[in-house]
Amino acid sequence: MFDISFSFRRPANLGAKSGRLAPCKRTPNCVSSQADPSDREHHIAPLRASMEEVRKAVEALPRTRIVLAHSNYLYAEFRSKLLGFVDDVEFFFDGAVVQVRSASRLGRRDFGVNRKRIEGIRALIRPAA
Repeated sequence: MFDISFSFRRPANLGAKSGRLAPCKRTPNCVSSQADPSDREHHIAPLRASMEEVRKAVEALPRTRIVLAHSNYLYAEFRSKLLGFVDDVEFFFDGAVVQVRSASRLGRRDFGVNRKRIEGIRALIRPAA
């Protein structure tokens, strides 16, 4: 089997600055809880959880590497199974909820992968009763 990896460089705009994660680009391969709620393509609800709950959920997912973890911020890289494409996923606890941003490094479309990932993490944190 070939070990093909399309990771390229880590974006320089990661991290929370003045309580905000980087905005999504115009391409449909990113979701953010800090996007305008009227932007149905990019907006996703924040997580109602602790950072510890978020970290446990992220650690439970395959092909994931936590790169940076602080008490109020977590950054992880997720790799696709087939070709090793990397998505950058950030979580920032703003004192009330956990803001999220999940974005593909490459390409224009993600076929809903970033949204599904965040909703999967949400389900791990608060499983249906």
